[in-house]
Amino acid sequence: MTPSFEQDHDFGRRLTTLAVGIDQLERRLSDGQGVLDSEGLIPIYLGGDLVSGTTFKNWEDVFRQLEKLESEANSYPSGSRRVFLIAMLDSLRAAAQLFNGAELTFGEKLERLVGVPAQAVPTEQLEEMRSKLETMLEQSGYQHGNLSERVMRWESERFLETNQIEPTFEALMLEGQRRTDALVFATKDYRMRLNLVGGVPYTARCNFNQGLMDLNGDLKFTRSALKHLVAHEVFPGHSTQLLYTLDAAQHGSSTADVLLCTANTVVGTIQEGIGDQGIHLIDWIESEDDAIFMALRRLRSAAATSAAWYQMAEFWTLEQVREFLQTTAFPQATWREGRLRFAAHPFRGAFIASYWFGDEAVREVRERTKPEHHKAFIKYLYAQMHTPSSLRMFEA
Repeated sequence: MTPSFEQDHDFGRRLTTLAVGIDQLERRLSDGQGVLDSEGLIPIYLGGDLVSGTTFKNWEDVFRQLEKLESEANSYPSGSRRVFLIAMLDSLRAAAQLFNGAELTFGEKLERLVGVPAQAVPTEQLEEMRSKLETMLEQSGYQHGNLSERVMRWESERFLETNQIEPTFEALMLEGQRRTDALVFATKDYRMRLNLVGGVPYTARCNFNQGLMDLNGDLKFTRSALKHLVAHEVFPGHSTQLLYTLDAAQHGSSTADVLLCTANTVVGTIQEGIGDQGIHLIDWIESEDDAIFMALRRLRSAAATSAAWYQMAEFWTLEQVREFLQTTAFPQATWREGRLRFAAHPFRGAFIASYWFGDEAVREVRERTKPEHHKAFIKYLYAQMHTPSSLRMFEA
């Protein structure tokens, strides 16, 4: 039987109290020293005034509550909501099992925790991306040398000087917000400042609570790369999704589980997909450089996904993985080493695949959505939590 509006909202609230309760229990028992370090299951939670977590005494209490909600979710009729709820609850179960000391293979983490296939990106697909990039560079005048040499020459000629980073960031932030306000959500007076950091495994991070976009100062950036990061982390990416979901939960137009949009669960895949497709969602490809960079970024995302699989599932040596990444996607050494560290994390490592699979899911649906249905797609994308499978069920 199809649940009523009120019943589904009640389920969403109970799902949220469960997830927040798991987050609080893990933090309490591990004191920041568990498999999640200090990040928590839910890195950023804005719903404290709306939905509080269940106070669990132990993991047995968590598993009993999970079993109850899983039984209810299985009674939902077929459709995107049921697909999401079943996957989300199994993702929370996998997380709780890891927090409770269980061992899961890298493949199990990919399938259950992240909600993506346990596999590398097919070699022929990587070759297609490399061929497309090579054609784009040739058309842009880069016709000599192998692909690695062309990419490195193209990037090096466009890297911003250190003193150009902040003013470029500020200008991109303003334009990204203008486009996001027009096409996605009115972000009002929200702003984010640039914060250069070093010695970190990531390229950039949405430090929402501090109002900062952390940027890895050990890397070099082109204008197009910085634009992508502004779109991914802020407008219309992570910050915008946080603002959108909080507003929707406050007004009751979405179920409370949208408040879990940053959770290290299956929702993370679409969160990263929104970020990586951010430039496209606000129609911000303005130049040949932008198009080339996005093709290069997509190749690197796919290569990182495959490299993590080879490293953690097929147990290649680190030197073999380094060589694969370098010869496939030609990254800066800092980026390459950061990906090796990321993949090896006992909990977060599997989420390296969320970028590729989330990007592909959002891209596929965006590309088949007609312009007149853009608003409906944005609402479906932002106002509900999804897995790649449930997102692909969108019909305008």
